[in-house]
Amino acid sequence: MRISGTAIVLGGDDIDTDRIMPARYLKAVTFEGLEAHLFEDDRAEARARGLMHPFDDPETAGATVLIVGRNFGCGSSREHAPQAIRRRGIRAVIGHTFAEIFLSNSVAIGLACVTAPAGDADAIRALAATGAVVEVDLQALQARVGDRVFAIALPESARHALVTGEWDATGLLLRDYDEVERQARTIPYLAGF
Repeated sequence: MRISGTAIVLGGDDIDTDRIMPARYLKAVTFEGLEAHLFEDDRAEARARGLMHPFDDPETAGATVLIVGRNFGCGSSREHAPQAIRRRGIRAVIGHTFAEIFLSNSVAIGLACVTAPAGDADAIRALAATGAVVEVDLQALQARVGDRVFAIALPESARHALVTGEWDATGLLLRDYDEVERQARTIPYLAGF
């Protein structure tokens, strides 16, 4: 699996899910439209200071890769955060480290979160900020930015799920639904003991 495109470079470490997706948007029954509220408070604060947040920059329209710092997605286990990022069109996130629950929630929707050693992550960030195309290759565990190649990592179970498409648990259940029904008939509390 390869993801290729331009990147949004987001500064800072310890960006929590409350900043990624403010709590006031968690009332929705579906995840549709959440991408419009990504980093909403940070974006409003930047505008108030006469600055442009990376998610508002017209140059980042259509970006498929997000570059972040350390401990991205920390805080609550809010699955709305990776949902909104994915719905914004981001297919891969490269960072120093990720909060474990954020990583799990991301893999569950097919959003690849890969890490690079600190020095490499900083180099990737600097190169991506120039507008260079970033390619994330989950098979080879490499990120290519311009003419430079960097080693990346993610847990093997996550890599396998993303490469094979087995991250889609609902799709897997529906694919073999006859087996699900056969198994359900053997479970006493489902079979009307």
